[in-house]
Amino acid sequence: MRHYEIVLLIHPDQSEQVPAMLERYKGMITAGGGTVHRVEDWGRRQLVYLIQKLAKAHYLCINIEASQAVMEEIEHAFKFNDAVLRHLTVVKKKAETGPSLMMRNVEREEARKTQQQEFAA
Repeated sequence: MRHYEIVLLIHPDQSEQVPAMLERYKGMITAGGGTVHRVEDWGRRQLVYLIQKLAKAHYLCINIEASQAVMEEIEHAFKFNDAVLRHLTVVKKKAETGPSLMMRNVEREEARKTQQQEFAA
């Protein structure tokens, strides 16, 4: 089995359905004998360029260990899910379990917002 990092851009109107989508994809991975090492929800972010006339998307990052057959099944599911605007799968040499650079930035932004709210109150 190989290690993969998958980044998904989800339609912003489907943000409330992201947990259900994640569970479905996790189920596909574990049913095929794979493991999920890390799941990061980066939230809604501005896109650099318009995709399907949308300026924002909901970002997800998933690090998994799976077989090629499972990856083909997941890629097939991504292609036929209208909520998935884009997906990128990268092969990794080892499992990534710590927070990514993007997640650390997201956490830093959230901490800054809470400090500003506390300061304003």
